Amino acid sequence: MKYVLEAQDLSFSWQQNQPCLFQGVSLELAAGEMLGITGPSGCGKSTLCLCLSGIIPNHISGELAGSVRLLGKPISEMSPAAVASQLGIVFQDPETQLFLPVIRNELAFGPENLCVDRDEIARRVDETATELGISHLLSSAPTEISGGQQQIAALASVLAMKPQVLLLDEVTSQLDRRSCQRIQEIIRQLKKQGVAIVMVEHNHNQLIHCDRVFSMEDGQLSREEAADV
Repeated sequence: MKYVLEAQDLSFSWQQNQPCLFQGVSLELAAGEMLGITGPSGCGKSTLCLCLSGIIPNHISGELAGSVRLLGKPISEMSPAAVASQLGIVFQDPETQLFLPVIRNELAFGPENLCVDRDEIARRVDETATELGISHLLSSAPTEISGGQQQIAALASVLAMKPQVLLLDEVTSQLDRRSCQRIQEIIRQLKKQGVAIVMVEHNHNQLIHCDRVFSMEDGQLSREEAADV
């Protein structure tokens, strides 16, 4: 299998007979590769992430055409658990992903829902927290930590499920410089581990680890020159 994530000729509109938010979008992503997507607000970048993750149309309705394949399988034919075990998505606002009393529970929640063995869950929580530098936050409530720490905790909660594909949707947009640098270091390590990453960003400076960068504008996805990153 050459690619872990493939999209072929994707087009999407929120309602039938409405203009497409984007159309004819195709991309391929190999293990350990990182793809950046930039573009103006409202152009459809975040919606594309929802399509690539299967959230559209499985949980959010809309008119989607084309196909997405995850690890060689049509994502439309995979169960939510099967998708979650292979693909994770982190959103711009960490508060949408953190809802349990303490951070340790956040990291354990995903593996528990995948019916992972209890001892393995504990190992994953401790290992992921150590790798991301948040072991000291495991007993803290999400409301007690900073926005940057919340974003890293949200990322950790996804990584505890050991996904092979990671979608990052504007994850640095609300972070200070130090937190952005920490996210970049985590991304660098994930690439080394073979995780495939799609990163949606307004700020080109956050796409420094990308192998390819695309721009979405007027409903089209076009490749940018490497010198622009």
